[in-house]
Amino acid sequence: MIERLAIIGVGLIGGSLARALRGAGAVGEIIGCGRSAQNLELACDLGVIDDCSRDPAEAVAGADMVFLAVPLGAVRGVFERIQGQLRADAVMTDGGSVKGSVVADAAAVFGEVPARLVPGHPIAGTEHSGVAASFPELYHNRRVILTPLPQTDAAALARVRAMWETAGAVVTEMDVAHHDHVLAATSHLPHMLAFGLVDLLARRQDNDEIFRYAAGGFRDFTRIASSNPVMWRDICLANADALSDMLARFGEEMTHLAETIRRRDADHLLDIFFRAKTARDSYVDGVSVPKPDSSTPQ
Repeated sequence: MIERLAIIGVGLIGGSLARALRGAGAVGEIIGCGRSAQNLELACDLGVIDDCSRDPAEAVAGADMVFLAVPLGAVRGVFERIQGQLRADAVMTDGGSVKGSVVADAAAVFGEVPARLVPGHPIAGTEHSGVAASFPELYHNRRVILTPLPQTDAAALARVRAMWETAGAVVTEMDVAHHDHVLAATSHLPHMLAFGLVDLLARRQDNDEIFRYAAGGFRDFTRIASSNPVMWRDICLANADALSDMLARFGEEMTHLAETIRRRDADHLLDIFFRAKTARDSYVDGVSVPKPDSSTPQ
């Protein structure tokens, strides 16, 4: 049972956690904190939080669990505001998509990474933002990755794990650096592709016609380009090395694909598409795919 939960950043991620824990009867009082008074008032009106403050130091006072759900560029500033204001037994965790920057910010502010800070990352979300977009089922059967350090307090780690499992998540643990490389490939790169494609087409003179005739595949693929631009700017800057490496490798892949198409190499195209289909179908549906006939379909 969490006695008093302080959520810094009451949007989709923080709001959904609050709703899930309240629905499970696993939290006593929830205090929300954020820069937008209007969003905080809405959170109170919706019953997502019990009270609010725009000052992180005030919000964490008396809290036994603190969850940071702010853009990565704001994490250090929050740490600076709450330093010296936490309960001695308070546990901190976060929802940042890059863990190396959170660890570095904590070490810079506190002198070392606090033992009761448990870096974490819920692999969940939608293209919408704000507390109005939050819902209690967001984390059901979704992964949450915790990246404890050697000095992380075992009891604090157990409390954070229990919190996310109560919200319906499947919790795993991973090394900080490994997490950032894996997420660069599986989450950050797809967002860059969506942002880049939409921006490329939007800058064309015939963009009105292009978007007018966009089919369902375009809408599905580019849905995540509607995600919060500030959040994704911060993710790029925080995970610059791993993400730029993945983008460079993907660029090489696209160049190779373009050359294959230019050569009209049907067999190689089929190999590429079959490998991709097999990998995705196996990952999503757990099914194997028979290799198709290489002849042109009628």
